Amino acid sequence: MKLASRRFFENLFLISGVPLIPTGAALLLALSAQASEASFAGITEPFLDVTLSASVPGIITAQKVREGDVVKEGAVLFELDKKLEELEVERRKLVRDQRWNDFDGTQKLFKTTKGVSKEEVEKKEAEYKVAAVEQEMAAEQLRRRQVLSPLSGTITEIMLDVGEACQSYQPLVRVVDTRRCYFVANIEAQHVARLTLDQTVKIEIETGAGSSAVQGRIVFLSPVVDPASGLQKIKALFDNTENKIRPGVSGRILWD
Repeated sequence: MKLASRRFFENLFLISGVPLIPTGAALLLALSAQASEASFAGITEPFLDVTLSASVPGIITAQKVREGDVVKEGAVLFELDKKLEELEVERRKLVRDQRWNDFDGTQKLFKTTKGVSKEEVEKKEAEYKVAAVEQEMAAEQLRRRQVLSPLSGTITEIMLDVGEACQSYQPLVRVVDTRRCYFVANIEAQHVARLTLDQTVKIEIETGAGSSAVQGRIVFLSPVVDPASGLQKIKALFDNTENKIRPGVSGRILWD
């Protein structure tokens, strides 16, 4: 029985030190109040929680962040050794420019004097386009020597330091966005039937120094029920701009 219901009976049974017997109407009122509000335990999760890695192997030459830093989307977090890639980009750029000059000169000659064939112009154009694609490929290889943050958030963990070697897709850094959080719970299917998407609910979360109440919005109702437990997963999204809630703590969700 909930604390509110227990206090109701305590106040009802003891007025001015004289125990009273609750009437049938009062008892039904208390039971009705208890039944009208549902409460279920769950856990909080950050809105986004990603572990990043480089798509290519290399030696870490620069670490741009520390644990606890707040980063913006697109910020450079790590750099790998990239001198060879920089030189390759420059070489491909020179080749592309040379191919362009050949194509441009041949095209002008064809238009003015017809001193070359159309096939020669098309050949020079194809060579230029191939060189341009190869230069872009080299530039992409250079871009992959950096690890960028795909979101705005906080650095919570760094796995490798400057000077260490990393393999392709080896975890390097963890970034978490806690400005919004999910409350996740597994609830009996018959209770979930009372919920709808975008419904507003109350969430009470344990903070260590007591509980904090926030308003959430139902954003996910699992389309399936676990056959073993009869539970259905739900998610409620709530604002945490002031970072009062540390994702990972438990709480409970309530609705009428």
